[in-house]
Amino acid sequence: MCGIVGYVGGQSALDVVLAGLKRLEYRGYDSAGVAVLADGGLAAAKKAGKLGNLEKELADRPLPTGGTGIGHTRWATHGGPTDANAHPHLDNAGRVSVVHNGIIENFAALRAELAERGHELASETDTEVVAHLLAESFSSCGDLAEAMRQVCRRLEGAFTLVAVHADAPDVVVGARRNSPLVVGVGEEEAFLASDVAAFIAHTREAIELGQDQVVEARRDGVTVTDFEGAPAEVRPYHVDWDASAAEKGGYDYFMLKEIAEQPKAVADTLLGRIDLAGNLCLDEVRIPASVLREVSKVVIVACGTAYHAGMIAKYAIEHWTRIPCETELASEFRYRDPILDQRTLVIAISQSGETMDTLMALRHAREQGAKVLAICNTNGSTIPRESDAVLYTHAGPEVAVASTKAFLTQLVACYLVALYLGQVRGTKWGDEILSVIRELSEIATQVEEVLETMEPVRELARTLAGKNTVLFLGRHVGYPVALEGALKLKELAYMHAEGFAAGELKHGPIALIEQDVPVVVVVPSPRGRSVLHDKIVSNIQEIRARGARTIVIAERGDETVAPYADHLIEIPATPTLLQPLVATVPLQVFACELATARGNEVDQPRNLAKSVTVE
Repeated sequence: MCGIVGYVGGQSALDVVLAGLKRLEYRGYDSAGVAVLADGGLAAAKKAGKLGNLEKELADRPLPTGGTGIGHTRWATHGGPTDANAHPHLDNAGRVSVVHNGIIENFAALRAELAERGHELASETDTEVVAHLLAESFSSCGDLAEAMRQVCRRLEGAFTLVAVHADAPDVVVGARRNSPLVVGVGEEEAFLASDVAAFIAHTREAIELGQDQVVEARRDGVTVTDFEGAPAEVRPYHVDWDASAAEKGGYDYFMLKEIAEQPKAVADTLLGRIDLAGNLCLDEVRIPASVLREVSKVVIVACGTAYHAGMIAKYAIEHWTRIPCETELASEFRYRDPILDQRTLVIAISQSGETMDTLMALRHAREQGAKVLAICNTNGSTIPRESDAVLYTHAGPEVAVASTKAFLTQLVACYLVALYLGQVRGTKWGDEILSVIRELSEIATQVEEVLETMEPVRELARTLAGKNTVLFLGRHVGYPVALEGALKLKELAYMHAEGFAAGELKHGPIALIEQDVPVVVVVPSPRGRSVLHDKIVSNIQEIRARGARTIVIAERGDETVAPYADHLIEIPATPTLLQPLVATVPLQVFACELATARGNEVDQPRNLAKSVTVE
């Protein structure tokens, strides 16, 4: 969630840090602050609200210029979004400054301990105790990295910490446990950040910081150790996208840009998946084929939009491999004592690779002996590093909080995993797999077709801006699409929206149907599984008879459903299992336009964060 930026080098640290924080606004935040080392001292400024408030404060009360600094955008956990609770936090002497992402679970005990020793804490946060502890440790050892190691050994919970000290003017120190931190290495400068987007305008050379590691960044390089001080192995990597990929590119919102990028994102996720022998291959597989052939159950763990991708994956995996598959909310997974063993394959889906609920589910699964395959969009993030296999979605940076292109590429990745399991286990012939790959390769063009016909959807959304409720119905893979459509509307338009399995209408939800209530219905293809189509046409008739305003998403040329649609949204014909890749796109456009019509902030919806790094 929170955005963190640290810098040491020859540029103005304040300029670098503020620019980095702007690139991290997508993570969601409710206050912001910076600290700069200059003239032998430490100067800080912080304000509740958006970065604009902080920039106004800095214009009124400028900070001195220096080459070392840190910054933070906070998403409130301990204490409300106030000036006092905003980061950075300082010790009583004003010599140490700390920013923090995550939760320090034993902060209350540490706070009481500090109070007994005469420390006065000015905020309600768990973070402030770290500044005071660092000040104490530094006064005894005189080395900021060592002080950070000493403090980290006392902390419990999940945290990323970045700190500076006025008595160590040319160093920034960071630490991580269960929360993201990446290092950028430039020419005579170094960066620390929650995401490479913060420093991509300056360098594409990055270093993964591993679990329970401390980094000491100076102009001439970085040093990484574990919490005990032993040298740690690191893996440098090159970021393969540039700063322009994180800019709006002429669109009013990042979300609009990312919706438009979906054809390319889908195509990129399919690139290089067939080897010279005609076999399907993933990015990194450290699970022997002999182990995959013995898998008796697949469990998919994910949250939010990724969970809906997992629900669709269940249909594909069971159909193509005949392996039982469960889809679980990662936030519930480890608390219900799931049945796992060495023959269980867990698939963890996360756009950021840092989703804390999913990471904790992954770790629990591995403790039980299960193998884990990650589907992720972020190279070098924690979930891929801790998994036994990885498939990267290659969607490029997704800045808008509400996920769009990440969802479609997660779907493509799920289909690829299902086909890969079918290949390894011999439940799908090579020509069958290649046939599905060809169908998937056509999806990018079909998504492009959908995007070119969305003006009526936008117009419809604007007419519904005054409504209080929109319902969504679907069957088979259309049911998760309905759930995703409802989620997008909740996230963006702040209105009541519910997705239902259409067959469940008569078991309760039909009581919600009243005159002129909008109901979006995802209709499966009449080809192939006609029984699904016939059943949902009956459902449309049921709700229309009770006065519902029917908004029907159906395959182009489906004449049987047209008479029952008050608004018909046509999509290209696709195989039933792959239809979510095109059926979801109108729902994304619909939610974005409706939110805009209601005057909402599309890229940064209230109370939400892009990367959820706390449980």
